[in-house]
Amino acid sequence: MTYPSVYPTGVTIYNPEKCWNGYTILPARELGALLINMNGAEVNLWKGLHGFPNKMLPGGYVLGHTGERSHKFGIQDQRDLVQVDWDGNIVWKFNQYEFIEDPGEEPQWMARLHHDYQREGNPVGYYVPGMDPLVDKGNTLILGHKNLVKPEISSHELMDDVIYEVNWQGDILWEWVCSDHFEELGFSEAAKNIMHRDPNIRLTGKGDWMHINSMSVLGPNKWYDAGDERFHPDNIIWDSRETNIVAIICKKTGKIVWKIGPDYDTSPQLKELGWIIGPHHAHMIPRGLPGEGNILIFDNGGWAGYGAPHPSSPTGRKVALRDYSRVLEFDPTTLKIVWQYTPAEAGFIMPHDANRFYSPFISGAQRLPNGNTLITEGSGGRIIEVTKDHEIVWEYISPYWGEKLNINMVYRAYRLPYHWVPQIEQPKETPIERIDVRKFRVPGAEYKRLKETEVEGVTGFEGTGFCVATDDELE
Repeated sequence: MTYPSVYPTGVTIYNPEKCWNGYTILPARELGALLINMNGAEVNLWKGLHGFPNKMLPGGYVLGHTGERSHKFGIQDQRDLVQVDWDGNIVWKFNQYEFIEDPGEEPQWMARLHHDYQREGNPVGYYVPGMDPLVDKGNTLILGHKNLVKPEISSHELMDDVIYEVNWQGDILWEWVCSDHFEELGFSEAAKNIMHRDPNIRLTGKGDWMHINSMSVLGPNKWYDAGDERFHPDNIIWDSRETNIVAIICKKTGKIVWKIGPDYDTSPQLKELGWIIGPHHAHMIPRGLPGEGNILIFDNGGWAGYGAPHPSSPTGRKVALRDYSRVLEFDPTTLKIVWQYTPAEAGFIMPHDANRFYSPFISGAQRLPNGNTLITEGSGGRIIEVTKDHEIVWEYISPYWGEKLNINMVYRAYRLPYHWVPQIEQPKETPIERIDVRKFRVPGAEYKRLKETEVEGVTGFEGTGFCVATDDELE
């Protein structure tokens, strides 16, 4: 996405009549977990509670982590998962997945958490009517890392993805290891070839070969009610940023029972769906929300996948390329797109101006109870709420830039109802009209409209000297 040097931050658009009003939780870069109201006022900051992501629970509780493993030895390895109350007191903590003894570092237990987790009672980690996550008991599903060697995948050590479940007391009850299911993933021989030589080697020297970045349970759904066992409510859906795969695993057996990717040219249905590249936050819309049973995903675009070398990918790594993003809602049984938000729906010219809706990393999407969708266009720190008809009715630009990395990115944001935060009174909702950027000027800047002169014989916008360009002329 392209940006001007100076632009407003905070809430820039707000139509209370069309929004699903509530609070929004987001990570404020190095500061911690930030809760804002619809007008952008900062309601609470849990300093030092980092978000990968941050999620709120009823009663003003927040989930997050308190620190990260040294990047010399791990990438995106979070030390723990904690639940804090409104005042920042830790009321639950888990870190005992693996005891880590890094050279020169203090030995410690770590959760090795990354990217996602789900508390029992709610399948997706955001507000669903009648499906509140538990706050003082229950199991927690965690997406984590495990280092191992799998010669059939690569000659390099892998930083593999695991999903494990812990109870309130911290006992590990269940575990799934991604590399155990390598042959179920459907890689071509060309993909296996490059993966064996370079499974996405990170600074640690280990291969982040899959980079699974979201994970949630399906929950009750119409497909299972109709007899389709693939969609058992306990089954788990995940997506892989490096391989372009979205898959559902059977909780009971661990086997992959539904999958799209890594290639999207192997059937007419996949071709119509189009290539999903570097995806984030794939999940099934829960029962009780508009679109229930469909898959909602932020299809980042950018660069991802393994395969045969070509001019844009001389090695065969990151072979799929697209310079814009899509938010897709599709039927998992037919792969038909039910709803989407792409540069076209955003009002941009395709493909010439498509990169104006573009986040090649992080990001997510949440279906709201009124049918709107909250979209985190994460790389630019932009969060928007759009209606079914694609109207932006709320927009927020994060004012928080990182000190280590000069970017205001937001990994993932969530909207929650006012009643989940009983500690404060419901705020006043004040509309914020969209600024007409054609007339907006920095105070003090001189502005004088030039004399308008009609050019004889030129057709174009009435009263100006600009002509209408066709798509062919833009090529």
